[in-house]
Amino acid sequence: MDRRKSIQTIILGAGASALAFHGCKTDGEKTVNEDIPATDDTKYFGRRPVELERIEKLNAEQLFNDHEMETIAVLSTVILPPKEPHGGPIEADVPEFIEFMGKDIPEMQNTLLGGLMWMDHKSNTEFGIEFKSATLEQQKQICDEICFHDPEIPLNRQPLEIQFFALMRNLTVSGYYTSKVGIADLGYKGNSPNVWDGVPQDVLDQHGVAYDPEWIAKCVDQSKRNEIAEWDENGKLLT
Repeated sequence: MDRRKSIQTIILGAGASALAFHGCKTDGEKTVNEDIPATDDTKYFGRRPVELERIEKLNAEQLFNDHEMETIAVLSTVILPPKEPHGGPIEADVPEFIEFMGKDIPEMQNTLLGGLMWMDHKSNTEFGIEFKSATLEQQKQICDEICFHDPEIPLNRQPLEIQFFALMRNLTVSGYYTSKVGIADLGYKGNSPNVWDGVPQDVLDQHGVAYDPEWIAKCVDQSKRNEIAEWDENGKLLT
């Protein structure tokens, strides 16, 4: 799961722009941060050694057993059903994301572990079967009982199961929509180069405004898009 490639793209783009202004370097100038090891791994791009050490430590730990991970996987798909063509929480490695966050923020652990136990207890009591093996309708019935809470009562004073579902819902949605799969589902492509030809005419008409023909000729002439603007000593635009 790679949630930092977009950051890499932004940094690389900024670096390319900077070359236009810093094409020459003085002798002896330090150009490489030796504290950040060179790597072709973009998964943890730009992380400092202390951060990489912590990530490695957390990845080596285990918070949930296999049964709990399977339950998280099932619950995450109930919260956010998969859809074509990009898939859902499983394809976005959301269960692994949730476990990592639980290890990274220990304050979450009691709520997550206790909530998973509650889900199985509730499912066994109501339907005689573990939550992960219940039918979708049975799973939804359980979730419907805990997915809303009284806004007048702070969440940390709500019953455990209410706190658990709120946390799981937040982690599921956050994990999915910060993944490559989730971003593709949104259709978000980030900043892209294009040709700006002014505010659309229908929008101008809606607000009863219009461009000054002299300015539109100067500012929205695509044949001159690579020319640098020049002003006279009085601030009048010359180009």
